[in-house]
Amino acid sequence: MVPEPPTDATTLRPPEARALFRGGLGVPTSGWSAGWTQANLIAVPRDRAYDMLLFAQRNPQSCPVLDVTEPGETASSIFSGDLRTDLPGYRVYEQGILVAEVPDVRDLWREDLVAFLIGCSFTFEAALVEAGVPVRHLEVGSNVPMYRTTRACRGAGAMAGPLVVSMRPMPADQVATAVRITSRYPSVHGAPVHIGDPGDLGIEDLDSPDFGDAVPIHPGEIPVFWACGVTPQAAVMQSRPPFAIAHAPGMMALTDARDSDYLVP
Repeated sequence: MVPEPPTDATTLRPPEARALFRGGLGVPTSGWSAGWTQANLIAVPRDRAYDMLLFAQRNPQSCPVLDVTEPGETASSIFSGDLRTDLPGYRVYEQGILVAEVPDVRDLWREDLVAFLIGCSFTFEAALVEAGVPVRHLEVGSNVPMYRTTRACRGAGAMAGPLVVSMRPMPADQVATAVRITSRYPSVHGAPVHIGDPGDLGIEDLDSPDFGDAVPIHPGEIPVFWACGVTPQAAVMQSRPPFAIAHAPGMMALTDARDSDYLVP
């Protein structure tokens, strides 16, 4: 039986949250395990791992690497759970095509897979809320909206793709606060990459995100965009490696690291 969602997910420690996901609970993790760092997952075969690592190094704002495993490993120095089972949802790609969305990947994990844990903007959301900055998808209980842009990332070997961004609308007088707060988290995307007109990023309709859920934008609010850790998945979709496993967008790896580990003065 799939476990019920907790009444207050913010209070769960990562092992407790991972146990629920291992049991089959599949929900977005924004707001879960307050104070603990969340991460994106992308796992590629060893012969593509260098290209992925170089792609991340060349695009650090969208792909900030928190950890990398040895081939075949199912845990990491910041994630003591099982990467095959302890996220709430996974995507499986073959030749860049999404072929499955599954609750675990035990039967699909390969001995040659190298897993990358990439910083996630959920990490700084608690700081935004504490400062009184609205985080709309938390308010309405949905997944964060994410969009492919027309900005190309810097390629690396066989790996190339567009920048993906997440969006949070907020009143104009709170944008500076959001920039100040998030700039102190450079390892989890840092400051926004764009503020204002989505058309400047090639985004035609904020009500039709490529990943996640649309959120209401209230009169007088401005859309603010951050680089997003789904960018490696967009690169997989464009570059078409033979195989890859990733988190389902918005359904992150809850790590054993603390948000404060990535806060700079």
